[in-house]
Amino acid sequence: MPSLDPRHDTAFLDSQWAAQAGASGSAMNDAAETSPESATRILVVRLGSLGDIVHTLPAVALLRAALPHAHIGWVIEERWAELLAARAELRGPQTPLSPLKPLVNAIHIAATRTWRRHPFAARTRLQLRAAIAELRGTQYQFALDFQSAIRSAVMGRLARPAHFLGFSRAHEAPASLFYSRRVEPAGRHVVEQNISLAAAFLASLRSPAREPFAPDAAAPANISFPLPQDPLHDSWAAEQLARNHIAAFCLLNAGAGWGAKIWPAERWAEVARGLAQRGLRCIVNYGPGEEHLAERVAQQSGGAAVAVSSSIGQLIALARRASLCIGGDTGPTHLAAALGAPIVAIYGPTDPARNGPFAPSSSSAPIVVLRSAASITDHARRRQPEPGLLQIAPQHVIAAAEQVLGSSG
Repeated sequence: MPSLDPRHDTAFLDSQWAAQAGASGSAMNDAAETSPESATRILVVRLGSLGDIVHTLPAVALLRAALPHAHIGWVIEERWAELLAARAELRGPQTPLSPLKPLVNAIHIAATRTWRRHPFAARTRLQLRAAIAELRGTQYQFALDFQSAIRSAVMGRLARPAHFLGFSRAHEAPASLFYSRRVEPAGRHVVEQNISLAAAFLASLRSPAREPFAPDAAAPANISFPLPQDPLHDSWAAEQLARNHIAAFCLLNAGAGWGAKIWPAERWAEVARGLAQRGLRCIVNYGPGEEHLAERVAQQSGGAAVAVSSSIGQLIALARRASLCIGGDTGPTHLAAALGAPIVAIYGPTDPARNGPFAPSSSSAPIVVLRSAASITDHARRRQPEPGLLQIAPQHVIAAAEQVLGSSG
């Protein structure tokens, strides 16, 4: 079955990036000073996607809490950058941390998806050179690759850090060849694994010669997801609710990364009708490529749901206002969980123990995950819904929603 995320001409561009990384002459200088006081410039590499970036935030928040005066930069795809800062803060001179940019000092945009699809274009060469120059100009001492992909490892290496950390079991095995230090991931959930990489880095500052290179056993007691809050997007969200005469609402995230994770539109519509009978309207959020699905849900709901397109920043503002979020294994569901919304999650081929909704320590909002015992963990990007997913019926979801709403008051 062909992938829903096609890649074009990637082998050539990966080889070009690797050649440039090797030509940098940057054999990792492990003799460099690694005291906590010297950890002033740290580069985080996590290019995408929405849910994966959300699940990386607690690890970077741990770095920020441990090293409050460090300069932390993040290299990221532009479409996800509003997870780190309001649009007005993404370019131009660096600004102090604030609610508009709560976590990192610098955001480095890398259009790796476009570069891989158009490796011979003049614009690709210009943008790649500019990105490399910007990264090297910051003179990062440390880089941490949370993505474990070849393209993320190459971007981190091109920054020429003295120390480059990544997982020993990389998602794309060749990526680990770029790291000067390799960390065995700890924990089952990806949030815990990301925290283990950050913890290993912090441990190395205290004891740089310690082997094997491993994180502290205990996860931090306070897990947080620092997300920007933009007054412009707050105003937009308030306007959307007023325009549609909505007070309390449920945010429905009907889309997903590939077809096997997508519950049928008619079932989403039935859930919306059931919630409307209980006094709760639904907003069906959708992003690029999900317009048809969202409109089908809204049309079949008989007025119980309205489809709303949003940017990442606008989605953050909507999720902050939601009384409930129902969705599959998809970025908006993870975002809502990170913001402390009550969650009902509908899972099929992916394992919620590793990729399920994860709330901040400060949240008391309930999370219910529905997954059939017939579902088999499988990341093959098939177009049709996974059979186990189809065993979850609308009445199961409505019952779970009532449970969550009752628990959250």
